[in-house]
Amino acid sequence: MRAIWNGFISFGLVTIPVSVGLAQQRKDVSFRTLSRSTMRPVKQKRWDPERDVEVGPDDTVKGWEVAKGQYVPIEDDELSRFAARQEKTIEIHQFVEVGEVDPVFFDRAYWLEPQERAERPYALLTTALDQAGRAALGRFVLSTKEHLVLIRAFDGMLALQTLYYAEDVRSSDKDEIAARVSEIDVGEQELAMAEQLIQAGVKEFTPDALHNEARAKLLDFLEAKAAGQEPVAAPEEPEAVPVVDLMAALKASLDAAGVDEGATPAEEEAPASAS
Repeated sequence: MRAIWNGFISFGLVTIPVSVGLAQQRKDVSFRTLSRSTMRPVKQKRWDPERDVEVGPDDTVKGWEVAKGQYVPIEDDELSRFAARQEKTIEIHQFVEVGEVDPVFFDRAYWLEPQERAERPYALLTTALDQAGRAALGRFVLSTKEHLVLIRAFDGMLALQTLYYAEDVRSSDKDEIAARVSEIDVGEQELAMAEQLIQAGVKEFTPDALHNEARAKLLDFLEAKAAGQEPVAAPEEPEAVPVVDLMAALKASLDAAGVDEGATPAEEEAPASAS
């Protein structure tokens, strides 16, 4: 694993030397912007639209917008006073139930790897968290920024999840959406059919079976074009239309899933009896 941070997990009087490495990396297809005439990548320049001239690195400064179009210049040495102190410890402050932290607070995931001769305390914390169904909540500094983090057992090892703070979550939008649907009266028959449809689609989560189909189609197209072949256009997906009759849509969905509308969720998942 390529480490981007080395330090310690600290809880109580226990310290565990660990390394932090990226757990995720997007596999998006990337492109360069080319000049049509030369087919070479173009360069982007810093441009001052007021003077219509290019600006060098020494002629730029950070600015904080205090009003529309009004900025306060901030020098790098001024910002450095407020940078989080570079520490080498992930300080654990409390333990929580694993499912207590909603995924809306999740930011980025990292792997935690024990450094040399730290395998035993690392394994101890991993096993203890796993058996207790708990996760550790703490803080650490990465790249001059302080992060709220959740450390949890994952497949026999420790994973670190950086978290958004409460002020980062757009609660006003959430409250507005919840208010719009709070007065909707959901009928018992509709709810029963929706629960049947959900139950019919329950499967074990197997990440390896899930693939980025849009990326695969794009790569097939690009590879064919690079090889001088005539790329095959992907078939157009039918456009989704709003549901007019909810009950009719639920019934049609149950029929398509092979679910008996009159059966209870328990009957749907019960195995057939031997004859």
